Amino acid sequence: MRKFVINVNGKSYEVEVEEVGGAVSAPVYTAPAAPAGATAIKAPMPGTVVSVKVNVGDMVKAGDVVCILEAMKMENEIMAPSDGKVVAVNASQGATVNTGDALVSLG
Repeated sequence: MRKFVINVNGKSYEVEVEEVGGAVSAPVYTAPAAPAGATAIKAPMPGTVVSVKVNVGDMVKAGDVVCILEAMKMENEIMAPSDGKVVAVNASQGATVNTGDALVSLG
């Protein structure tokens, strides 16, 4: 059981919530390592991957959008820091990521 205080219309209520097993609404992201010699484009903040705009083998230029990350109800464009070839796509649409997780790797 976990205890929380919830404020409703200016009144505070202390509640206990029991965590139960079950399906997770979004897949939990496990960050794979970037391939040797590749540059990982990392998540700047925790969030949910809305879409991935590149595929393995695509050539990107600095500033190209590689994916869209939703954080705090805002969609953030994640851009390539330099020109390169996409050697790995490390995240998928709907995945939940943490700060520093590799999203795309450039070679």
